[in-house]
Amino acid sequence: MAAAGASNLSVVVHKAGDLRLENRPMPEPGPYDVLLKMHSVGICGSDVHYWQRGRIGDFVVNSPMVLGHEASGTVVKVGSSVTTLKKGDRVAIEPGVPRETDEFCKSGRYNLSPTIFFCATPPDDGNLCRYYTHNANFCYKLPDNVTFEEGALIEPLSVGIHACRRAGVTLGSKVFICGAGPIGLVTLLCSHESRRTSQILSDLSAPRLEKAKELGADFTVEIKKESPQELADRVKNTFGCMPEITMECSGAEASIQTAVYATRSGGTVVLIGMGPEMVTLPLVSAAAREVDIKGIFRYCNTWPMAIAMLASKKVNVQALVTHRFPLEKALEAFETTRKCVGIKVMLKCDPNDQNP
Repeated sequence: MAAAGASNLSVVVHKAGDLRLENRPMPEPGPYDVLLKMHSVGICGSDVHYWQRGRIGDFVVNSPMVLGHEASGTVVKVGSSVTTLKKGDRVAIEPGVPRETDEFCKSGRYNLSPTIFFCATPPDDGNLCRYYTHNANFCYKLPDNVTFEEGALIEPLSVGIHACRRAGVTLGSKVFICGAGPIGLVTLLCSHESRRTSQILSDLSAPRLEKAKELGADFTVEIKKESPQELADRVKNTFGCMPEITMECSGAEASIQTAVYATRSGGTVVLIGMGPEMVTLPLVSAAAREVDIKGIFRYCNTWPMAIAMLASKKVNVQALVTHRFPLEKALEAFETTRKCVGIKVMLKCDPNDQNP
């Protein structure tokens, strides 16, 4: 277990623009929790958003909050009622834990529960720290051939898995992915490797589109100064057809409009990216062509599938990690993410183990 008086260095946002490294008290696990020595934690766009703006929609930073929710670590102590994990187990953390068994939990859609605890979503602390406690039922053992970094990347990978399920991706689907950031790229990996689909990706960034090609995208389209309809036409001409499924990963209004125009009649648009609260959509085009528009909120029941995919080496999520920083350099790591340098920035929380 953690040594008495051990440092619990943590990355804490106090308010918009105020990000600090500070020592927090050493946590103790409750009866159904485990104490984890954190190893790898990825920086998500939402972490940067809380740092820069102090809120995401109705979730407002009203008191200091530890950031981080893409995480893995090692069990160092178990609660009195925990039987599924033991000291020394390497685990990936699912950050959303239902606080009660409500109608959404009973139907298997616990991600929609209004009472869910979620790491680094006000008022709940995240796990970008040395030591952290979490419900044991939402910590998943990692196979020996899955690295800590891959374990941390299960969280964004789960977004892609959940989106593909909601979209109804199947063998041979033609898929258009708007945005080649981390979420767009994991969505590419999930759609391609699980169902052998064909994909086309769009983005403003040529380097990110190059990464998409490396990861298996069949076609890419670099966005220029053009209308959503013009971009949709370029997607059709480049792809050779209108896609059946469009995954919108940016949240930008113009990109959502493009998604609707680009999707073939009877197809599906899945909204993954979180953008402005209010956007203008070409709903007449969607309705007249029976284009279904679906949303996703995080994920549910995805960790076992993600672990199986990683263990079988069907997906290469580690290729997304372009920068690594020790926890002590978290402020530099956040600045790197804010500037959109690279793809995924990973923080290494264990000073004695900086390996992937």
